[in-house]
Amino acid sequence: MIPDKSPIYTFTHELRSRYSETDKMGYVYYGRYLEYFEVARTEMIRSLGFPYQKLEEQGILLPVVESHVNYKAPLYYDDLIKIDVMVYDVPMVKLETYYKMYTQRGEGLHATGKVSLCFMNEENRKPCRAPQVFLDCLSEKVEN
Repeated sequence: MIPDKSPIYTFTHELRSRYSETDKMGYVYYGRYLEYFEVARTEMIRSLGFPYQKLEEQGILLPVVESHVNYKAPLYYDDLIKIDVMVYDVPMVKLETYYKMYTQRGEGLHATGKVSLCFMNEENRKPCRAPQVFLDCLSEKVEN
């Protein structure tokens, strides 16, 4: 799932799992992983200096069109979770984000994932190219 090349941009976000997010087995409920990805992705975009809100102000939406999660080891209540968000290619119409989730328990990866989003014109609800200002913000952060 994770490309076999170096990402052009990596952002790390930390969050702590809450009791309400766990199931009867004491694990973080599997559906929460995509929510955690969303939180990390939102902060990654904010780190570029061009948050979702600015996209929406320009009439650009960014709906999810595909998502995958590979569960490797469970997360528990009160885990401090480190989520790496990686971008491997400059987005044109689609923004593909990849994820790795870790904790300090030393169990290695807890999950990997991929979420694909599509830049969409709010007015006509059709795919569109990523705004140049967004691409400029990304290019300022691109790892060489």
